[in-house]
Amino acid sequence: MKTVTIYSTNWCPYCTAAKRFLDQKGVPWEDIDLTGDDSGREALVERTGRRTVPQIFVGETHVGGYDDLRALDSRGGLMPLVTPA
Repeated sequence: MKTVTIYSTNWCPYCTAAKRFLDQKGVPWEDIDLTGDDSGREALVERTGRRTVPQIFVGETHVGGYDDLRALDSRGGLMPLVTPA
């Protein structure tokens, strides 16, 4: 199973929701906490072009935020992405 990486902050409700959703799906995730980390936030902007959290990756594939994660799952795309053949 590919690792899911979540860029988050400790006060972000969408970050918490994304982690809970992945837990419910049985998908392991790794958290990169950007709370108070300005250089980490700038690195995120360079990597994604986005400043908001959460930003979610499956391996090197950028999924987007929480709504993007849920949309991917509703289209049936999440589990094939995390468990490639």
